[in-house]
Amino acid sequence: MISKVLIANRGEIALRIHRACKEMGIATVAVHSEADRDAMHVRLADESVCIGPASATDSYLSIPAIIAACEITHADAVHPGYGFLSENARFADIVEAHGMVFIGPTAEHIKLMGDKIAAKEAVSAAGIPVVPGSPGGVENYAEAKEVAKDVGFPLLVKASAGGGGRGMRLARTADDLEESLNAASQEALAAFGDGTVYLERYLERPRHIEVQVIADTHGNVVHLGERDCSLQRRNQKILEEAPSPALNAAQRDEIGEIVRKAIASIGYRGVGTIEFLYENGEFFFIEMNTRLQVEHPVTEMITGIDLVREQIRIAAGEELGFTQEEIVFSGHSLECRINAEHPRTFTPSPGTIKEFHAPGGMNVRLDSALYAGYTIPPHYDSLIGKLIVHGKTREGALLRLRRALGEIVITGIDTTIPLFIDLLDNQDFLNGDYDIHWLERWLEEQD
Repeated sequence: MISKVLIANRGEIALRIHRACKEMGIATVAVHSEADRDAMHVRLADESVCIGPASATDSYLSIPAIIAACEITHADAVHPGYGFLSENARFADIVEAHGMVFIGPTAEHIKLMGDKIAAKEAVSAAGIPVVPGSPGGVENYAEAKEVAKDVGFPLLVKASAGGGGRGMRLARTADDLEESLNAASQEALAAFGDGTVYLERYLERPRHIEVQVIADTHGNVVHLGERDCSLQRRNQKILEEAPSPALNAAQRDEIGEIVRKAIASIGYRGVGTIEFLYENGEFFFIEMNTRLQVEHPVTEMITGIDLVREQIRIAAGEELGFTQEEIVFSGHSLECRINAEHPRTFTPSPGTIKEFHAPGGMNVRLDSALYAGYTIPPHYDSLIGKLIVHGKTREGALLRLRRALGEIVITGIDTTIPLFIDLLDNQDFLNGDYDIHWLERWLEEQD
């Protein structure tokens, strides 16, 4: 069994992992940059190691510094959280080469799913539906024109090694294609060191639906239903819910079983998420995330399964403690991503927290590492907390969310809390009638 876990991350996810470890009787090691000396997970961990200056490149992304911290503290496992090195196949390989357990998938699966073109080919072969587009990377404008003849416009140009909306451009007509191709490739090269791009049919008003899977090393694979992540701004998720208001039980079971069988066929290990665009009753594969998702709590709320605990158990070689038939989806859950940003301009707002009060009550959860007096550094992602609620129905969950948003107090900085309060007055959102472009249209209407 694993006895000491080094948490190779920061913020709320580092605290989330620490809590799961402590409940399992596992010691924790926090690593931190100089800017994060006073972070909550550093204060609570059994041991802590400074791994470098504020820059993520020189700290949280420094593999030698993290491995050195493992050796100094005699950690026998590493949990990467999400972001940073969580989907870095080389990091996973190095951790295991040093005799430690990497709490995540194999390096081979991380590498496979990190290449969007290879991932698309792999899941298509395993029976998962994909968006019509180029069969592989598109090297030049001439090739792109040939794809366009078969697929038609509009087309989305996407980075093979990308994510988070970077290296992505829309070409609505043939006149846009060459410029979009060049711009996406250049951005992908700058962001990911790989300028390879591919083409997909652009869906006008799809929803973003993702299916959570979990697999052990004994051949057991279970899907834990879907999450709806359609409320997005610039391809960044803002609010998530489970289950999706757009799917019925039959659709949920069908896509869940397709994904479960596909994941079993490739011999996957750990947690993973298959992301889809969903439009007019059809699912189209986008990508697979080979890590814990930011929005994992909504799945935990409707299934009662602690995904971080299961990650650790699987990494230790244990079998899943449940079968597909034992999974029961109960009620409805929503998660608001609270960022240190202005709620309209989305300008980052680092600074010192003057007052902090977490909401409470039945089925209200706040995943956050904030405390009064804590200074949010300007060097990292602006996510400072996740407010998650659960109700017997979607309507009940929305009412609980409204109440919880009214209780939370964070002063000293700007946050996106007012954005969610305003959303709860919009009838389309309350009805669950939205797509991945809806939030940006709504925001434009508010200006």
